[in-house]
Amino acid sequence: MEELLVVVLLLLLLSLLFVPLVLLNRRPRGRRRPPFSLLVVAGSGGHTTEILRLLSCLSESYSPRHYVLADSDKMSEAKIRSFEQKRAETFSKSQFSLDRIPRSREVRQSWISSVVTTLYSILYSLPLTYKRKPDLILCNGPGTCVPVCLSAFLLGLLRIKRTIIVYVESICRVETLSLSGKILYYFSDYFIVQWPDLKKKYPKSVYLGRIV
Repeated sequence: MEELLVVVLLLLLLSLLFVPLVLLNRRPRGRRRPPFSLLVVAGSGGHTTEILRLLSCLSESYSPRHYVLADSDKMSEAKIRSFEQKRAETFSKSQFSLDRIPRSREVRQSWISSVVTTLYSILYSLPLTYKRKPDLILCNGPGTCVPVCLSAFLLGLLRIKRTIIVYVESICRVETLSLSGKILYYFSDYFIVQWPDLKKKYPKSVYLGRIV
């Protein structure tokens, strides 16, 4: 719960800075129709592989696809470009973009310093999320997804842009959530788990069986 309290405090502080933007963005909004702008958060290790498997099941209605990855992630970009190249062979009008943000937390980084780096990453993510204005965010656990999703959540609170956040917990998480999952469980619109034990512990979650 400590990490959640820190996140809430960060959101409150940031909301005070962006209140003026609310007045500039209040205009009538109709019901959104396809295509839907999709923001995908990639991560090192197996996160990117899993998220690309999910994307392969989506139609071209989810376009353009905006990928966000950590500035220290050296492998995900190649995987994404390969995936999009193959997709373009089927969908000639396929569109995507790549953006990088500072990593919010490194492995074995202390909690105190993590607060500072996460705040910096959120501040970096806010203008990016505002620029892309995605209709949907899809993520599956990398630490990079926390500042991105919190930025989108904040823009929604300020009525600048309402974004649906879909979090898919990794298949590797059988009994406990990842740190990203423990935080975004409270901020996501749909929280999907792949093991029944997690559904019992986290009633808000949606259990769909193995999907990746």
